[in-house]
Amino acid sequence: MSKVGFIGLGIMGTPMAGHLLRGDHELYVHDVKPIPAELLDGGAHAIGSGREVAEQAEIVIIMVPDTPHVAAVLFDEGGVAQGLSAGKIVVDMSSISPIDTKAFAARVNALNCDYLDAPVSGGEVGARAASLTIMVGGTPEAFARVKPLFDLMGKNITLVGGNGDGQTTKVANQIIVALNIEAVAEALLFASRMGADAGKVREALMGGFAASRVLEVHGDRMVKRTFDPGFRIELHQKDLNLALASARQLGLSLPNTATAQQLFSACAAHGGKAWDHSALVRALETLANFQIGDAVPE
Repeated sequence: MSKVGFIGLGIMGTPMAGHLLRGDHELYVHDVKPIPAELLDGGAHAIGSGREVAEQAEIVIIMVPDTPHVAAVLFDEGGVAQGLSAGKIVVDMSSISPIDTKAFAARVNALNCDYLDAPVSGGEVGARAASLTIMVGGTPEAFARVKPLFDLMGKNITLVGGNGDGQTTKVANQIIVALNIEAVAEALLFASRMGADAGKVREALMGGFAASRVLEVHGDRMVKRTFDPGFRIELHQKDLNLALASARQLGLSLPNTATAQQLFSACAAHGGKAWDHSALVRALETLANFQIGDAVPE
């Protein structure tokens, strides 16, 4: 049994922390919002600050929305860094800037502690099912210590390289997912506008080379019009911003990533920042003046 801290108990953090509790670890939790009753009922200890979590725990996991939030959790007054002592490990499972991650790791390493960046893919469904893909950057020694905790939260767990490489992998993942969502949306919209049954088209495509997890899950959402998150558009926008900002620094062109970001922005402009990212199809439907499932105009 390990003493584990968990900071950030949102839509994904809460089920992830719950898996650690059920793995018989002693859990110290902190959030700016009230701690979910399911964690407290399961035996988690509610702690008043990041510093106190770090004082109690051997391994501190962070799961918050964006780079500034991680910086605040780590380094603001009362933050995690103030409670660290030699030999402890900080594990950031948020999806944030690879460049800033390297700077955060250096500051934690200076305290004689290890740092792993370990962003995840799989959304709320994966978090609840303990089937997340976890992409890790850091030392093999720190990875080995934390691997039993990762095993409780995910299935596909890979040490990619050094600090920052986990976050780089997550950004690459989000590029692929966004472009797949756009491809599925365009295909199903085309099929529907041609007069075909988009649901049956999706079923047929699932048996061929076009099959994908995005077609399976998000294609179904597009057909059934179920756009409750899931993974919110505003979070995918954040991830693509990381991709495009890093690409600018590298002098790298990512034209289709930029297009997907513009479609997400169109959804947000229509009040959809909290829609599931599969709702990107709504931006294409607005451009087409046609919605999947509508009767084809004569």
